[in-house]
Amino acid sequence: MSLRTGTAGRGRAGAVLGVDSGGSGLRVALAPAAGGSPLTWSSPVPVGTGGRGIDAPELLERVLPAARRLLHEAGSPGCDAVCVGAAGMATLGDDLHAVLPGVLRAELGARRLALASDAVTAYAGALGQRPGVVVAAGTGVIALGTALGPEGSWRRADGWGHLLGDCGGGAWIGRAGLEAAMRAFDGRAGGSPALLARLEAVLGPACGLPGKLYPRPDRPAVLASFAPEVGRCAPDDPVAAGILREAARHIAASAAAACPPAVSPDAGPDAAPGVAAPEVALTGGLFRMGEPLLSPVQEELQMQLPQARMTTAQGDPLAGALRVATALTEDSLALPVDGALLRVVC
Repeated sequence: MSLRTGTAGRGRAGAVLGVDSGGSGLRVALAPAAGGSPLTWSSPVPVGTGGRGIDAPELLERVLPAARRLLHEAGSPGCDAVCVGAAGMATLGDDLHAVLPGVLRAELGARRLALASDAVTAYAGALGQRPGVVVAAGTGVIALGTALGPEGSWRRADGWGHLLGDCGGGAWIGRAGLEAAMRAFDGRAGGSPALLARLEAVLGPACGLPGKLYPRPDRPAVLASFAPEVGRCAPDDPVAAGILREAARHIAASAAAACPPAVSPDAGPDAAPGVAAPEVALTGGLFRMGEPLLSPVQEELQMQLPQARMTTAQGDPLAGALRVATALTEDSLALPVDGALLRVVC
C-alpha cells in the first residue's frame, strides 16, 4: 500500500473523503471541502465479495485506518461528506448499503454519504456534472450517460462481466488474442503466429495454457493481462489489428446505446430529455494501450455517434468520488440519484 500527500489546504476544518474500490485495488482520497490538493492512500489488493456482495466489514477495516491517517495528516476534525464508489455497487452492494452509512457517520463524523457504482464516479471524474456519456474500460467495459435535468436518468450499456458482456474490454481483447494464438498453435485458419509468440513469451508453452487459466479465480484479470500484447502486435499483425477494430466497434456501440438523445435547438417544451451535442469521454486503464486502440475507437465513435463531441476525461474515478462528495456539501449534486447506481444518505 502507499500513502501520498498533497500540500494545499492542510489544517483547514472540514473535508470530503472519496473511496474508489475496484478490481485493481482500493484507493482513498481526502480533500478540503473548500478545495485544495487531496491526500491519497492506495492498495493494489481489491476488496473481496461474499454472500451479501461486496464485503462491507473488509472495506471498512481497510478504509477507516486510511481515512484516520489522512485526517490526521490534514489536521481536519472529520469529514463533511463521503462518497464510496465501488465496482458492482448496483448489483453486489447490499452489504455496503446496510452497513456503511451508520459506521461512517459514527467513525468519521460524515453528515452526508453517497454510495455509487464505480461507473458513476468514473462519469463524475471524466465529465463532472455535464451531460454526455463516459466509457470506462479496464478489465471490463461499461458506458454510462445522462442528459441531467429534472427528468434526466442514467442510461447504461454493458458492464455485465466477462461471461455475459464487457464486449471490447481488456478481458475480451485478451481472450480474443489468446484464441488467435491457439489457432496458430493448432494450424487452424485465422491464427496469429505473432500472438502465439507473445503467449509463449509471457505465459509459457501454449499447450499448458488451459491448466494455468481455467483453475484461476481471477480469470478475467489474467485474460486482460494479455490485452497489451495484442496492442503491441497490432501495428504489424492484421489479426491483432482486427481484434482491436472489433473491440472498437463494441465500445462505440455501448457509447451510442448509453448516450442521451440529441435534441434540436427548436425542440418544444414537451420534448424528451436530451442535449444538443452530448460530450463523449473515455477513461480507464485499457485506453493506456494508446494509438492501436484509440484510433479505431475514435473512428467508430465518429461513425456511430456523429452528433456527439469527443472530449478529454478531466479525472479518474477517485477524483469523481471527491467531486460527488464536494457536491453533497454544496447541495449542488445534479447527477441522477436513483437508489441503484447512485444513492445518497443524509
